[in-house]
Amino acid sequence: MRQEEPTASELPSVDVTLRVNGSSFHARIDPRVTLLDALRDHLGLTGAKKGCDQGACGACTVLADGKRIVSCLALAAQYEDREITTVEGLADNGVPHPMQAAFTRHDAFQCGYCTPGQIMSAVSLLAEGRAGSEDDVREFMSGNICRCGAYPNIRAAIREVASEGDDASL
Repeated sequence: MRQEEPTASELPSVDVTLRVNGSSFHARIDPRVTLLDALRDHLGLTGAKKGCDQGACGACTVLADGKRIVSCLALAAQYEDREITTVEGLADNGVPHPMQAAFTRHDAFQCGYCTPGQIMSAVSLLAEGRAGSEDDVREFMSGNICRCGAYPNIRAAIREVASEGDDASL
């Protein structure tokens, strides 16, 4: 006899405390809630976008303990006690992060949908020391898709911040 799957109302909720952009947030969530959905639906942080919902486009990229992750594939409960940084957390007292400013200067966006994920990946790329060449930037940003084709401007913004040695760390 096949056992029936529990319905959503039958699954127990879990209490999680997420550290996001330097603040702690408590939520009671279904254990299957992704980090992306927790950020957007429970915390109101809508910078990370739901693009493909399969981890292939990079629109949902955030940093977890300084490392980039696609938040649509991460369960929120697994990220308790980890430091999550979203694009909303990059600015410092209203002053844009150097990468955010470079994206603006280089017009590195068109529709803007992928921009938060692109910026988060770019910040991580610099922290990883992977912006040594145009080919490096192209390779290590390949997980972030821009449907508008703003890739040359995105790479120019990244190379500017890398070459100026701006403090692009968090």
